[in-house]
Amino acid sequence: MSSTSTIFTPFTEEDLIPKEEKLEVVKKGKAFSIGIPKETCLNEKRTCIIPDAVQILVNNGHKVIIEAGTGLGSHYSDLLYSEAGAEITDDPKVAFAQDLVLKINPPTEEEIEYLRPMTYLISALQINLRDKDYFLKLACKKVNAIAFEFIMDEYKQLSLVRLIGEIAGSVSILYASELLAMSNGLMLGGITGVRPTEVVILGAGIVGEFATKAAIGLGASVKVFDNSLSKLRRLHTLVDSRVPTSIIDPKELTKSLRRADVVIGALPRLNLPPIVTEDMVMKMKKGSVIIDITIDNGKVIETSELTTTENPFVVKHGVIHCGLPNLTSKMPRTTTKAVSNFFLSYLLGYDEEGGFENMLIHKAEIKQSLYMYKGRHTKQLICNRFDLPYHDINLLIF
Repeated sequence: MSSTSTIFTPFTEEDLIPKEEKLEVVKKGKAFSIGIPKETCLNEKRTCIIPDAVQILVNNGHKVIIEAGTGLGSHYSDLLYSEAGAEITDDPKVAFAQDLVLKINPPTEEEIEYLRPMTYLISALQINLRDKDYFLKLACKKVNAIAFEFIMDEYKQLSLVRLIGEIAGSVSILYASELLAMSNGLMLGGITGVRPTEVVILGAGIVGEFATKAAIGLGASVKVFDNSLSKLRRLHTLVDSRVPTSIIDPKELTKSLRRADVVIGALPRLNLPPIVTEDMVMKMKKGSVIIDITIDNGKVIETSELTTTENPFVVKHGVIHCGLPNLTSKMPRTTTKAVSNFFLSYLLGYDEEGGFENMLIHKAEIKQSLYMYKGRHTKQLICNRFDLPYHDINLLIF
């Protein structure tokens, strides 16, 4: 047998790590404190927990500390949280000093200083907006950090990404409709005797699926591009073959972009070049609209840039570009309810397993959601991008 031959095995690298013999231990639930700080960046209006969820967590013996004003953007008053059993604090340091800190956006460098060592932080990561210093400062606090982008369920699905993606896909079309009406007076949809608006969607994943359904619902003419035939086939089945689909062929894409009134970028391009070049954008119709939804995970459109809630779009080559990294914040109450439902079941699962450490040991999918464990960097993707030392989570927790 030659030395270059490959040995095929049904086992993963993780399966082959030797494991110690384990004795049965009775699970004991441990009440823990949850801190919900007020969001301070990106004009964020969403939050992680609604008052109804707070009531259930408090009834299960947990302590919930919420910074004053946290729910106002989602139309939940401090009184509602207080009546549900939460403690309201005016000091963000108190909210950050709990066993578990739940946030929508990652903590700022100032907020990292408020975290206690060995506590758990759950928030979005938005890797395209981070730098190396951010991870080094977080590592100094020796925290356990979980990112929305990496949270998996038992079916190996990125469940929270999917949930937020469903909302983002629908919101992108609704917001594009507003921008299109403002730029050239077109209504996004089809009216008897009037040519329907043309929508091009780049990406046939969850975001692309819900953007497609919303655009079809409004009566627009939709075309979807993706490099995955299986995703295109799945989308084709879901919408009863009513939407033409195509592999990303530059010639075909350029032709479709010239006719497009709205372009939705829904394809993460982490460490990859954009798909739509500046030259393609220059050939688009004046007054057309581009929304790059996945901009915090890499640009789909070369000319798109990060925008803010105060200035949600820029105009380049006569085309409106929106690059809001938190697009679902335009529908804060709906998003907050959806995220809260997810975290309620997630935290109640903690009770059943008898603590986070037990969850990490017994559930491989929860283990993989960590990008930092006790200050060690445990995500290869992040370590490669920012030149950080990588530690295999399977060798730290077993």
